Order: sequence, then structure tokens, then C-alpha cells
Amino acid sequence: MFDRFKDKGGEEVKERESEVREPEEVEPEVREPEESIVESSLAESSSEIGIGELMNKRAKLDEAIDYVGLMIKNLKDKRTGLEKDIEDESVDIKNLKEKLEKVSAYIDEENQGIKELAQKRKEVESEADEVGTLVNSLKEKLSGIDKIVDNEGDRIKRIKESRETI
Repeated sequence: MFDRFKDKGGEEVKERESEVREPEEVEPEVREPEESIVESSLAESSSEIGIGELMNKRAKLDEAIDYVGLMIKNLKDKRTGLEKDIEDESVDIKNLKEKLEKVSAYIDEENQGIKELAQKRKEVESEADEVGTLVNSLKEKLSGIDKIVDNEGDRIKRIKESRETI
């Protein structure tokens, strides 16, 4: 039915599906034995009503149905393959998403840690400024004491010198 045949010249010839055979002219009956009469009668009647042609069409339809069934099976196999590929990709994407969420959580933790370190640095810097202020204050006090000690040392020296001169 759907088949194409090539003749010896290479041209394509398509079999006609709806070809109707003209009934053959029946010659006057010659008496034969009953069995052969029945067979020839069946052969003539089957060719007249086209049962042979109908059987050929049914065979070709069976082949076409088998071919369509094979195409359906191939499509199902392809679809199953695609579904598996999509599922694999889905799993890979979910795994990637989980990894990215973990990386994002790590980055958030690191940012929080950096903020805490910055706050601690500010506190230490503030304490260092206080210590620097205390050091400067104590240095000034020590300088003041040193001046007083120097002044007293100068007085004592002057007193000693003035005693020596006396």
C-alpha cells in the first residue's frame, strides 16, 4: 500500500490502492466434474468481488500498522530517554543549588565575622587611643616631676654652692 517499487529502468512506480479490476468476461460453461466446478466458481467469484485484492490491502495495512507501532515504540523510547535526561539535569541543578546556598551561607557568615572583627578592631583602637592618652598624660606628669626634681636639684646645688662660698 505504501511501498514503492523500482522497475529495471530505475523509474518509480507506485501501486494504486484503489485500483478496481474489471470483471472478466465469463465464457460459456463447460461441464466439468463437480469439484473443479466449485473451485473455478470460487476463483471466478473471488476475482469478481476482489477478495484477493482485499487480502493484499489487508496485508499491506498490517505492515503499515506494524510500522506505525514501531514508530510509536521508538517515540516512547525517545521520550523515556528525554525524561531521564531531564530528571538527571534536575538532580544536578538541585545539587548545584544546594551547593550555592551553602556558599551563600558561608559568605554571610564570613561577612558577619568581618563585621565582628571590624567592631573588635574599633574597640582595640579606642583602647589604644586611651592608653596613648594615659601614656601622654603620665609622660607630662613625669616631665613635670622631672622639672620639679631638676629645679630642686638646682636649688640644692645652689644652696651647696652658696654654703661653700660662705
